[in-house]
Amino acid sequence: MLQNKIFQNYILEIFKIFLTILFGLTIIAWTVRAVNFLDLIVESGYPIITYFQYSFLNFIGIFTKFIPLSFLIALTIFIIRQINENELVILWTSGVKKIKIVNLFILSSLIVSIFYLIFSVFVTPAALNKSRQLLGNENLSSFLPTIRVQQFSDSFKGLTFIVDQKLNNQIKNIFLHDSSNTLKNISSNNTKRKSNTIIANNGIIDEKRMILFSGQIISTDKENNESDVIKFEQLNIDLTNIQSNTIKQPKIQETSTLKLIGCLNKNYFNDKNCRGNIEKEILPTLNRRIVLPFFIPVLALVVSFMLVKNNRSIFFNKISIFGYSFIVLIYAELIIRYTGISKTMGNLFLLSPIILYLLTYFILRLKLSKE
Repeated sequence: MLQNKIFQNYILEIFKIFLTILFGLTIIAWTVRAVNFLDLIVESGYPIITYFQYSFLNFIGIFTKFIPLSFLIALTIFIIRQINENELVILWTSGVKKIKIVNLFILSSLIVSIFYLIFSVFVTPAALNKSRQLLGNENLSSFLPTIRVQQFSDSFKGLTFIVDQKLNNQIKNIFLHDSSNTLKNISSNNTKRKSNTIIANNGIIDEKRMILFSGQIISTDKENNESDVIKFEQLNIDLTNIQSNTIKQPKIQETSTLKLIGCLNKNYFNDKNCRGNIEKEILPTLNRRIVLPFFIPVLALVVSFMLVKNNRSIFFNKISIFGYSFIVLIYAELIIRYTGISKTMGNLFLLSPIILYLLTYFILRLKLSKE
């Protein structure tokens, strides 16, 4: 009874360290990414609420990537702490075999693996897909933040512009080129063959509307290469229909697992991501989501070599053992990239967790049996 209580406390302690490290690493990486996401407001004109929602949903994607490394660090810290405080000695002297502690670590790793599988297979793709939908559903909230003084901006499809000065919502010396006839309301001829260039002395930005003063419109027919020049005293431009260059179609990593499996089975689900020869992209993504979590029990076994008595050899000290565990992670990350290119690499990756687990467990049990 007391032994079971101790084991429960050990598992809780491992998970406390694991979650602390996981959230710590995720917040650091997410903070850096969140700064880059500010371009959604500055360059693409999305609302602030969309920025926060998009950043939060991407937090889940970053969170999932750090699970294996966080567990490796957490288990290493736990074992070293228990060894340094001589708490494990009490168990050894009371007759508890070390293999039972190893099995406890394996149980912890299996729980983390299931946790990882749930996130990687279901939660993370859904969150990332939702974040992409946010960008697709949201329209321009205000054109003003996208304007940068004396810098060409091409954040919107078919639209390039530059201003010489900006003060609050007033702009001066404006150059605007509409190459895809996006601003259909400024030309009497709305054919797609037209491109328009607008030059104005000054103007005012009012959220989704631009009012320009004292300028001219140069409309060019792309087929005949003929140009018309129209001068104006005031021109009102509706910016409601312009679209940002932000990618709105979900990427492979943002597509649900079931849909990707359907793609491999030639069931396209009417999804653009499923068209063409995309096995090179889908297989690594599915392997990362489904197979990679099973490397976590292997990490637990490798770290468990720290329990072996008299590990004074340079090849079996604490630093070396942690290094071997880290090499397993690197191996998995490297080989997973080639699983869509070579069937041999794909099969090797699928078998690696099983082979490494059985081999490591056999060597560890052999060493512990000699004590």
